Amino acid sequence: MTEQTTDTTRTTHVEDGKPEPDALPAESVEPAEPEQDATQDAKQGEASASAEAPAPGEAPAPVEAPAPVEETPAVEPQSVQPQSQPAVAAAYGGPAGFIPPPPSAPPVFPAPQEPPVKVRKDRRVLRAVLRWTAATVVFAAVGASAAYGITRMERTDVPGLATEADGRWDYPAITKPPLPSGSPGPFDGADKSGVHSADLRALLLPAPKGAKADASLRGDDGWLSSKAFLSQYAEKVDRETVGQMLTDDAVRHIAARGWTTADGTRTRIYLLQFDTAAVAEELLSTKLANYDGAQYALTGAATTERDEHFPAASEVDDITRYAYTESKPYGPEQVREAYLSAGDTIALVVQSHKGVAPAVPFQQTVVLQSQLLD
Repeated sequence: MTEQTTDTTRTTHVEDGKPEPDALPAESVEPAEPEQDATQDAKQGEASASAEAPAPGEAPAPVEAPAPVEETPAVEPQSVQPQSQPAVAAAYGGPAGFIPPPPSAPPVFPAPQEPPVKVRKDRRVLRAVLRWTAATVVFAAVGASAAYGITRMERTDVPGLATEADGRWDYPAITKPPLPSGSPGPFDGADKSGVHSADLRALLLPAPKGAKADASLRGDDGWLSSKAFLSQYAEKVDRETVGQMLTDDAVRHIAARGWTTADGTRTRIYLLQFDTAAVAEELLSTKLANYDGAQYALTGAATTERDEHFPAASEVDDITRYAYTESKPYGPEQVREAYLSAGDTIALVVQSHKGVAPAVPFQQTVVLQSQLLD
């Protein structure tokens, strides 16, 4: 037996004689809509199922698939929660200490460059460039002019480049004499006899500047007698022996020149010409000179020895040279002498000086005379 009592303030349900607890106030009680909705949904589902179920013996009606609706899922930003290394390793399928590689960085494209802004050149810069260019051209022209002037000057005239004085004499320009008409050269080239075609007197070396000429060697019309030449030898017996050699070998001409320089050095040069070069070569190498010293002593030089300090590089082609110096002890003066053989001509160069005869002027004189005879 169920008894229901309705009051304005509360409702009491009595079920099987047991009173229920007081209900909430009426104004706070809301109807149980969810239960009704569920009941209604169930009834609707049964009704639709009964309606859609085919009758016995009938084929089921085809079911039309609903048209697909393309919807773009909304992507909402999600906060990334840090994960522990084990979780990360498990997600990537690696060991416990595995650290996944960082995601590849997106490509970076260079920002578009703006066209360069044309800057107007300052005219002051242009004027400065022109001034410096003009100055450079002027300096280059001055330098070229100075260089040209230096090259046109003699070496001895340039300050700082002049050769330091070493005792050489100042000889005039050496030029070879003119040849007779029809002559092929200084030596007759027809029979290779080595005969000089030029005048023997013109082949004598000129005196250096400032020297005083020796008049005793001028001779008669420039030709020196055999007696004057033989007077250079100290001993009488030597003068007779050498005189006989000159007669036997038929010396043709003897030309001589001498001078004395300001320092007191006396120089004498003798040129003896024979018929052939063979006669002159044999007389010199076998009778007048040898390797160690001269065969016959000159006045003032009792004994001589080979001059070992004469530069070998100064030798002249086709010229045979025997250079000697007086052996110690010297007399009042030292004597240096040299015999030269050049084709049909024998040359004797003698220099003497009080005390010691300087070597440089002697070597210079011998080399220049060799070049004239070559």
